[in-house]
Amino acid sequence: MSEPALDCAVSRQTSSSTTEMADLISVLIPSRTQPTQAAFLNRALASIRAQKVPSHLRFQILVGLDPGASRPALTNPEGVHFIEASTSGQAAALNACASHATGDHLAILEDDDEWHPDRIGIGIAALRHADFTSSTQLEVDPGGAVVGINDFPTPSGWFMPMSTWRRIGNFNEEFRWRLDNEWLGRLGDSGLKRIHLIEATAPVGPQIADLRPRLAHLVRLGGSTLKIRRHAVPIPLITRMIHAGSGTAQIGACETRTAASEAEYLRLISRFSRAPW
Repeated sequence: MSEPALDCAVSRQTSSSTTEMADLISVLIPSRTQPTQAAFLNRALASIRAQKVPSHLRFQILVGLDPGASRPALTNPEGVHFIEASTSGQAAALNACASHATGDHLAILEDDDEWHPDRIGIGIAALRHADFTSSTQLEVDPGGAVVGINDFPTPSGWFMPMSTWRRIGNFNEEFRWRLDNEWLGRLGDSGLKRIHLIEATAPVGPQIADLRPRLAHLVRLGGSTLKIRRHAVPIPLITRMIHAGSGTAQIGACETRTAASEAEYLRLISRFSRAPW
């Protein structure tokens, strides 16, 4: 495997030259009904409000729900807009939110994940050199104990100009389990520049194949314009909770869902000649 394209560390920047480009950021949050939904969502919203950004930068928070789902109780509902999708599923919830998004930029945060306070500041700086950014995540259990690091570019780490979203288009609602791979496949084939953000302490160069095989996998399958960049924070910018109610856990817990996920995988291979990351 060739050495990944790596530039110098990306630091959080708050000068006017880096923030004028993002006065309004639309944040799409797909939220699934479950006993812990309100607790998860309140924590995710708190991480958005904790972003270290200039006062002029605003967030448009759009929470997508399944049809007929009740709205979870929020500790602070200010500025949160609930959007009911026409059909069930994460892709439909995200697309419904995107149809109401009016921001200069678009980000995604799943309701059981959180952002580091520097997540948006670093993302804005990275977008001076790219059309799309993704991120590695720190995985934790429900009690907050660290499980590990996940280099797959889950949607909670996606941040882009609205023009990128419009060019690539909505999520394909025919994909339930691998909707992110399918969207990333279209991104990878578009020629748009992409940066994947990794923590300041992450290994780089040829050794990643041994030390971080999933990061090496990303380099191979992320598209020809992908670059890996360290940021200045020693941990990943996204905290991803691993729990029994997550979509990933649901796949492994049910043979029917596992089969459906594998069928979608084969569709990806047929279309893109790879399983895009």
